Amino acid sequence: VNVIFYSFLSLFGPIGLYRVMQNFYTGNRLAIILATFLVPSFLYWTSGLHKVGLIFLGLVMMIYPLYFWLKERRLTFVSVISILVGFLLVLALRNFMIIPLLPALLAWILATKLRLQAWKVFGLVYAIFVVLFFTGKYMHPRLDFPEEVIVRQEAFQNLGGGSAVEVGRLQPTVGSFLSNLPDAFTLSTIRPYPSDVRHLLSLAAAVEINFLLLIVLVCFLFRKQKIRLRAFTLFCVFFAFSVLLMIGYTVNILGAIVRYRSIVLTLLFIPIVAQADWSRIGKLFNGNMREN
Repeated sequence: VNVIFYSFLSLFGPIGLYRVMQNFYTGNRLAIILATFLVPSFLYWTSGLHKVGLIFLGLVMMIYPLYFWLKERRLTFVSVISILVGFLLVLALRNFMIIPLLPALLAWILATKLRLQAWKVFGLVYAIFVVLFFTGKYMHPRLDFPEEVIVRQEAFQNLGGGSAVEVGRLQPTVGSFLSNLPDAFTLSTIRPYPSDVRHLLSLAAAVEINFLLLIVLVCFLFRKQKIRLRAFTLFCVFFAFSVLLMIGYTVNILGAIVRYRSIVLTLLFIPIVAQADWSRIGKLFNGNMREN
């Protein structure tokens, strides 16, 4: 009964995200459906008795009303309650996600409301938040964010496990975070490598990430000619990559990385496939099939 209830409740998250994405990216409906509901790790971890589905539901409870408020200029009482409940749900189940979520939401709202160039707003907001991230400790000892990241990293390194990998130990300095940036990025976005495969689940994760990377490459090669970096697209990209970086900095267990990043995979993947020229891809595929 609990599994059925959790699965039913978690289903509202992907459905809500699909409605937003379909409204924002007109066309390519089938690609958006597949990218929303059939990414294997996302499908697995958002179903059943896992927190991931409820965390994603909390995110969508914020994204959905905010999107339609910014588009239609109308915010209802129900929308406000949804945003508050979604925020509390994420805060209760995975509080560290609030740190990358706040600047992404703020930049999205400012860029849309002020009608400024989105990339400039996001660049400025994130520059301010990066400065605050490293200087918050001078305002109050409890705002020592780099130290919190280091504590989380040490906690995961002490856990060990069969899928743990060696990573560089962070120091609470800008230089240390910059020098570890490439490793953190690759760890959370493209691993496990084929050489990391130890069992069936790690094989499935390696196949999935390489298949998704292949689709991303194809989408970039056959992207639509007119692509604008609008505020909502940048929100999805900046928030997703911020979460991935936090995962890469703190988590060194591949199994945990696959579970944690599944929350933001769809936010990053849907904008890419939605802006691809699938008619060109289909023509190329059909042409190759006829030649063979």
